[in-house]
Amino acid sequence: MENMNDGSVTKYQVTLHFDMNDEFMSFVPAHRLYINSLIEKNIIDYYTVSMESQRSWMVLNASSKKEVERILSKSPLYQYWTVEIDELFVYDGQSYRLPAVQLN
Repeated sequence: MENMNDGSVTKYQVTLHFDMNDEFMSFVPAHRLYINSLIEKNIIDYYTVSMESQRSWMVLNASSKKEVERILSKSPLYQYWTVEIDELFVYDGQSYRLPAVQLN
């Protein structure tokens, strides 16, 4: 992980809590367009939503927590969220591993 103090990019885990209603749902299509654009620009590594718990999680690449807030504030759903932002120390998973060797 790179150090954010030198202006480089750091990964942040974002947890969003929300209360869903009809007005909230009316903003979902525009929000999805915004999230998709962030994924395509490699600003968001992953994005998940649980309707059961009314929470969402994402990993963002940014230079600071302030930048994460700035990015999130542009979503049409921002006014409905309670936001938690945590700088990550370790970010690992299956997609970062070499493929298993297949002997023929």
